[in-house]
Amino acid sequence: MHPYSTPRPSQLAGGPGADSLLEVPAVSSSAQIIPITPEVIAAIPARYGSTRLPGKPLLQLAGRPMIEHVYRRVAGARGLARIVVLTDDERIAQAVTAFGGEVELTPEECASGTDRIAHAARRWPGAAAVVNVQGDEPLIDPEAVSAIAAHLAAHPEDPMVTLAAPFAAPGNGSAPTGGDGGAGGDGAASSLAAELANPNVVKVVVALDGRALYFSRSAIPYERQAPAGGGGAAGATPLRHLGIYGYQRAALLALADLPPSPLERSEALEQLRALEHGMSIRVLLTAPGLPGVDTREDLERAERLLALGSDR
Repeated sequence: MHPYSTPRPSQLAGGPGADSLLEVPAVSSSAQIIPITPEVIAAIPARYGSTRLPGKPLLQLAGRPMIEHVYRRVAGARGLARIVVLTDDERIAQAVTAFGGEVELTPEECASGTDRIAHAARRWPGAAAVVNVQGDEPLIDPEAVSAIAAHLAAHPEDPMVTLAAPFAAPGNGSAPTGGDGGAGGDGAASSLAAELANPNVVKVVVALDGRALYFSRSAIPYERQAPAGGGGAAGATPLRHLGIYGYQRAALLALADLPPSPLERSEALEQLRALEHGMSIRVLLTAPGLPGVDTREDLERAERLLALGSDR
C-alpha cells in the first residue's frame, strides 16, 4: 500500500462508517451468482502549481481546503469503488490524509491531468473505468459523477463520456421589479453572448447520435441568422461543456500514449486529442452545474455559495 493510501470514502474522518466495519456473510455453494459490477474509480488530479491561483487545491473554503470539498462531494456519488486524489505535491498529499481521504503521489513530469490519471491507472489492473473529476470543482454535483459512473459501467463500448448542459436561454429570467421585462431580456441576452464569447467557458457541438463533434473556446455553433421574431425552425442549442470525463481504462491508457494533436495545442483542450485521433466521446446532457474555481473571483463566489448553502 502506498504510504499515503488510506481507507475507503466511508471511513472519512468524521463521516459515516468511521467506527464500524461491514460483516461479510458467508456464501453457500447453492447461492445465486450475481454479476459483478465493473469497478469504477474516481480520480481527482490536483497539482499545487497554478498560474492564476498557486496552491489552489489547498485554498480555504468555509474552513476546509478546496480539495476536501471536492472529495466529499464525490463521496456522495453512486457506483464508485474508490476515490483517490492524484498529486505530485507532498503538501496536498498531507492535507488529503489529514481529512481521511485516499491519495497517491504521481511524478511531477505528468503534463496534464489525463497523463497523471493514466500513470496511476497502470497500477490499477482491477479497474474497468475511471472518472476524472477536476480538483477545482468544490461545488460539483454528486449526481453528475453518478451519471458518468453508471454510463461507463453500462456501456463499455463507449471509450469516453462527458457532460454538457444548455446555456440559459435569454428572456427566461424574471423581469426586475417595476420593469417592463425589456431590460431583463436584454440583460439575459447580453449575459448569454458574454458566456459564449468567454474563452474560459468551453463549448461543445454534438452529433445526432450523442457523440461530440468538436469542443472549442470560441462560440460554437455560429448562429448565422436567428429566426425572425422567434419563428421558423430552431437551430442547434448552444451547449456548455462540463469538465468531468469518464474513460474505459483501456481507452485512457491508449489516449495517454498518443502525442498531443494540432487542435489540442491550438485550443489547449485535451479532449481534442481523442477526437483528432478518432476516439469518440459520448456526451450526456444534464442540468447546468455550479461553477468551478479558475480565478480569485471564482473562489469568492464559491465561498458565498457555500455560506448560503447553495451547493446543496
